[in-house]
Amino acid sequence: MGYGLWANMITVQKTAELTGHSNPIFTLALSQKPGILFSGGNDKGVVEWSLKTNSFIKVMFPVPASVYAIYCPEGFPLMFAGLRTGDVAVFDFLQQKVITILKHHTKPVFDIKSVSSKKELLVASEDGTVSIWNMETLQLLHTINVSNDTVRCITITPNEKQAAFGCRDNQIKIYDVEDYSLIKTLHGHTMAVFSLQYSLAGDYLVSGSRDAQVKIWDSISYNQIQNTPAHLFAVNSIAFHPTQPYFATASMDKSIKLWGSDDFKLYKVISREKGYPGHVLSINKLVWNGDDLISVSDDKKIIVWSVQFD
Repeated sequence: MGYGLWANMITVQKTAELTGHSNPIFTLALSQKPGILFSGGNDKGVVEWSLKTNSFIKVMFPVPASVYAIYCPEGFPLMFAGLRTGDVAVFDFLQQKVITILKHHTKPVFDIKSVSSKKELLVASEDGTVSIWNMETLQLLHTINVSNDTVRCITITPNEKQAAFGCRDNQIKIYDVEDYSLIKTLHGHTMAVFSLQYSLAGDYLVSGSRDAQVKIWDSISYNQIQNTPAHLFAVNSIAFHPTQPYFATASMDKSIKLWGSDDFKLYKVISREKGYPGHVLSINKLVWNGDDLISVSDDKKIIVWSVQFD
């Protein structure tokens, strides 16, 4: 796999551990304001952290249920928090308060993304639908019936022409963003699809599943390019480095793995087994902040990893 020979080219160091959550953390998101991180989980609030001082700032706002998704769209002073209840809390950074609750779904919201060119927000739910909202008026525009089961994750091509939805019925659905018509259904995973990410160039799609596999799909034909038995358990998160040719995967198996985004080879494993002071329970979400990789886990911790590419 290329691991071992090239692994020394990447050095990883744990630089911070942010503690304060008293329950599992399910999601995290960078603020548009540099050096600020938001996290949410099974606690009763969304938390703001400083990445400059690696310290707790405040609880942004209380929530009545677990937070499964946090999203801060570019160009809008808003944060959207998807809740287990199906509600989406909308926090306005200018007013520093929750200005409304998007009420539509009656089952948990698992992912939120936006199409900035259309000023539209996409919300994925356990009810099998994706709701589309106008980000300026915060009005519901329409609903797509994607699956007979949960829609777990969303990713949108860099050119905002297509959206992919990962479902609990093992399928990936590709939609045309212009009119939200179904383009293709991808079959291949044998369990629920938990994570999806288009490459930075938009030329392929990476999917991660409860079946522990990572699959690479060509984004023109949507043929499967590669399948990798990537982890021991569910692949919960996929994150592309913003400038280097790598992407990271995080798993229920408590490990993070770094892969080449041009050759799909494994280059680094970050886990306790490999000698890193890592998470002791499922890793649920990853985000890159420059060369820092930030992970959150069921173990209630946020860890900041400094990754150096020699």
